[in-house]
Amino acid sequence: MERISTDIVIAGGGVAGLTAAAAFGTAGFKVTIIDPTPPVTARDADGADLRTTAFLQPAQKFLEAAGLWPRLAAHATPLQVMRIVDIGTDAHVTRDFNAADISELPFGWNLPNWLLRREMVARLDELPNVDFRPGIGFARMLARSDTAIVTLSDGSQLSTKLVIGADGRNSAVRQHARIDVRTMRYGQKAVTFAVTHDAPHQNVSTEIHRAGGPFTLVPLPDHDGKPCSAVVWMEHGAEANRLATLDENAFEAAANDRSAYLYGPLKLASRRSLWPIISQVANALTAPRTALVAEAAHVMPPIGAQGLNMSLRDLSCLLDLATAQPDQLGAPAMLDTYARKRHPDIKLRVTGIDALNRASIAGSPTMQALRSKGIEALYGVTPVRKTLMQMGLGAG
Repeated sequence: MERISTDIVIAGGGVAGLTAAAAFGTAGFKVTIIDPTPPVTARDADGADLRTTAFLQPAQKFLEAAGLWPRLAAHATPLQVMRIVDIGTDAHVTRDFNAADISELPFGWNLPNWLLRREMVARLDELPNVDFRPGIGFARMLARSDTAIVTLSDGSQLSTKLVIGADGRNSAVRQHARIDVRTMRYGQKAVTFAVTHDAPHQNVSTEIHRAGGPFTLVPLPDHDGKPCSAVVWMEHGAEANRLATLDENAFEAAANDRSAYLYGPLKLASRRSLWPIISQVANALTAPRTALVAEAAHVMPPIGAQGLNMSLRDLSCLLDLATAQPDQLGAPAMLDTYARKRHPDIKLRVTGIDALNRASIAGSPTMQALRSKGIEALYGVTPVRKTLMQMGLGAG
């Protein structure tokens, strides 16, 4: 059997894996990317991922360097203000975190995941040194001192310097490397969908907090001539299951009640999807000739647009190390440096998002009052507010 040689094998054809392939391919590495499930690249296709991704400022720079941002910019909705509303107490608390306080640019930009995949696959088609094999998965690998032999699900083999596991929270690469994970379950699920509404969103992303979890509206381009937002509605698992099965009128009524009509009446503009909410951190980020990134390495609740932006920080770190010493690609020293640089940041941010989510879940009047007071206190001290915004963008 012929064994094809490549610099990097990327397992996972989601947004993180496709971005990795574009970034390393643009940097000149020979890349093979695999995924057992071909990416869905149309809004109304079967299996379409109706979630959206908010790319923060540092992520935009990374996408630019990968040759992706020119394809995405025209479709991206700016996120100028992050609004937090707490309606768990008698008096609503609303505070706006405005990007203008710290930058001339917005916090970030929001895009639908199916569109991201479409444009990312198109970018890979432009790179002759990237081989994308949808419909083919990772089977196993044998790591040697100077290379790794990767066997794919179709029986073919690749010889490579580095395997990047970007294949999700149930990563086959991570399992093959015998790396365990620590998982925290909240008894929550997220209902995701898109809505139109009467009030313009004015590029404001709004997190509405009440017992059960946040109800977040993220700006999208207008749909059928009306303002449109993507929604992530986090609730206790049983309640989320109930909401997902309501008829359209009943669901819209429940969504309007939960949103406190802050945007006016909400009308469904897509089907609904249901996603379990967990936090998860891999016990190690590397194994011989292997690096874990994105949800193979860390999973967190969808609060503060941290998930994929943390994933891109993984990729940026790995790419910097690879380009600094290409002859050391996948070597133990490179992988040790990657783990040393990324693990503290991952643990810090997962812990922080975990605390925010637990505070949002809280249903007792005492905890709700503390949550509201906490929002007011953090906002009220200007240096603290600016520091929190900068940390949210990935600084510090």
